[in-house]
Amino acid sequence: MHQTEITEILNRPYSQELLARDLTRLAYVAKDGTPRTIPIGFTWTGSQIVLCTPKNAPKLHALRVNPAVALTIDTEVHPPKILLIRGQAELDVVDGIPEEYLQMNGTYEMTPEQRVEWEAEVRDLYDGMVRIVVTPTWAKLIDFEQTLPSAVEELMHERAARQSA
Repeated sequence: MHQTEITEILNRPYSQELLARDLTRLAYVAKDGTPRTIPIGFTWTGSQIVLCTPKNAPKLHALRVNPAVALTIDTEVHPPKILLIRGQAELDVVDGIPEEYLQMNGTYEMTPEQRVEWEAEVRDLYDGMVRIVVTPTWAKLIDFEQTLPSAVEELMHERAARQSA
């Protein structure tokens, strides 16, 4: 997939709404060779997705061995809006708390007092984190208005061909 196609998909209004959400599902191949999917907070920078995790997270070993990842960001309403992204994870170990981590947790409903307590706890607990940076190499938006899952599109074309025969 060409970068211009990826950019066009990610700039669509529904994609932008999904990229402003709090959670994505990160899929990767675990150390034992089996697939894993985990919910994780993220921040969209405009060109990359940044996820942050503790330096001792098991997924880091797996991502160092096989950095291929897939992300799903979706809604909980019908019809769902689904953004699928693939890319390679780049790991960036940082001292302290990455600004993206504080941003990605800024949309949860917290009172100002809860926010202050949460941030103090985070700063006290972590001496550093790992930024998992994913640059999209493939993207698809499924909105059930203009775009459908490819298998559904195929069935609709087959049905139309049968009906016109």
